[in-house]
Formats: sequence, structure tokens, C-alpha cells
Amino acid sequence: MKSNLGKPDRMIRLIAGVVIAILFATGQLALTSTLGIILAVAGVIFLFTGLVNWCAIYSLLGLSTKKEAT
Repeated sequence: MKSNLGKPDRMIRLIAGVVIAILFATGQLALTSTLGIILAVAGVIFLFTGLVNWCAIYSLLGLSTKKEAT
């Protein structure tokens, strides 16, 4: 797995994942609704991709937001 997330992209994903987790922890969102389930899945994906610094969709599409060292 080659890293394909730039620093801003990675930070946005991590922040989004944490915000979603906080919403669940405080009871603002629940897994009893369709929206809650969708956001839970999205939050896990955001946290995972931000932590491992790799996005499968970017790899499939040949995209990268990471600046290449010259």
C-alpha cells in the first residue's frame, strides 16, 4: 500500500471521523436510523483511511493528493 493522501486530506478525514464519533458518544446520533448507520460507516472509513494514510478509492482511480518529493 503506497501512501496516497496528502496532509490536508488526511487531517480532514481524521477530524470528520472524530466529529462523527463525538456525535455518537454524546447521543446526538444513534444507530437506530438509516442516517446514523450511514454516518457510522463513513466515520469508520474516514478514521481508517486517515490513520493508514491510504484510500482504496484513490488507488482504484489512480488519484493521489500527496505531494511527491522532488
